[in-house]
Amino acid sequence: MKERLKVEHLSVSFFTDEGEVQAVRDVSFSLSAGEVLAVVGESGCGKSVLCKSIMKLLPENAKIKNGKILVNGEEIAGYGERRMRELRGKLFSMVFQNPMTSLNPTMTVGAQIAEAVRAHQKDMGKEEVEQRVTELMQLVGIEQAEERKKAYPYHFSGGMRQRIVLAIALAGNPEILFADEPTTALDVTIQAQILDLLREIQKKLGTATVFVTHDLGVVARIADRVAVMYAGKIVEIGTVDEIFYDPRHPYTWGLLRSIPAFSRGKESLPSIPGMPPSLLHPPKGDAFASRNAYALEIDFEEEPPMFRVTDSHYAATWLLDERAPKVVPPIGGNTDGT
Repeated sequence: MKERLKVEHLSVSFFTDEGEVQAVRDVSFSLSAGEVLAVVGESGCGKSVLCKSIMKLLPENAKIKNGKILVNGEEIAGYGERRMRELRGKLFSMVFQNPMTSLNPTMTVGAQIAEAVRAHQKDMGKEEVEQRVTELMQLVGIEQAEERKKAYPYHFSGGMRQRIVLAIALAGNPEILFADEPTTALDVTIQAQILDLLREIQKKLGTATVFVTHDLGVVARIADRVAVMYAGKIVEIGTVDEIFYDPRHPYTWGLLRSIPAFSRGKESLPSIPGMPPSLLHPPKGDAFASRNAYALEIDFEEEPPMFRVTDSHYAATWLLDERAPKVVPPIGGNTDGT
C-alpha cells in the first residue's frame, strides 16, 4: 500500500507563562492508504496535539521544534498558513469529538455541507453542489437526505449530528482523515453505529485514517494498527493483534487491564496508580517509571529506546533489553519473545 503520511522525530512545544510544555516529544510513525491507525492513551498524553500539529491547527504559542511531516512524500512541516489552507479538506480533514460545537446552529445542515463542498470545488454549479450534498448525506447514512438537508442541527440527535460533521469532513475527498475521539460524546449504541460507519466509509473510499481515542475497547472494532502514547511519546506501536495479545510495555498492560471485558468476574476494575507527569518538566529517564511496578533502576536514569519485537511491533521499555530480568506480564504475552 502507498504510504500517505510519514512523521519523523516530531517535537511540539507550547510556550506559556510558566515555561515550555513539551506536548509531543520525538514522535515517529507512518500511515498507508486505506489503513486505520489508532492513537491511544490517557487524557493529556499528546494525542490531539499530534494530529493538530500535522494539520497546522495549533495556537500561536505552539511551535514545531523539530521533525519532518511528509504527506505523499512531500515535506509540509515548513508550510505557512496560506499553503496549509489549500491542503486542509482536500489532502486531509478532521472530525472533532463534539459535533454540536462543530456545527453552526443558525445554518441548515445542507447549507453547511454545501459550504464545505464549494470551498474545495469552486467550479461546481449550484445544482451540482446540491447533488453532492445529497450524496454525502447518503454516504454517511442519513436517510431522506433531500428533505433533511433543510433542517437545522438542533433537529438532529447527537449521532446524526456526528454523521453531518463527517459528511463535511469528506466534502473535499480527503486522502487522510483525522478522527479526534469522534464517539466520546455519544452513548454506547450510537457509538457502535458511528464506528461501523467510519470503517465502512474508510473501506469504500480507501481513506487513510488516524483515529484518536482513550478507549482501547473502541480500537478493536476499527483499527489495523495501534500507537500507544504516554507523556507526549509513542511508547508502543504494532498491529491490533500484537497490542492486544502480545503487549510489551507496562503502560499498555495497565490500559488493557482497565478494560471491563478483561476484568469480567473480578470484584474491582484495576487502574494505573499515580498521575501522568507534567510535561512542563518531563522526568529524567522513562516518564512512566514512577507508575511502573516493573521499573528497573535504569528507568529512572535513562530513557529507553524503541526495541524491536517484530517487523511491525516496537516498544520503548528497558524490559526488552537482553540484560533485563524476565517478568510475566499481568495480561497477555511476555518480555522474552516467546
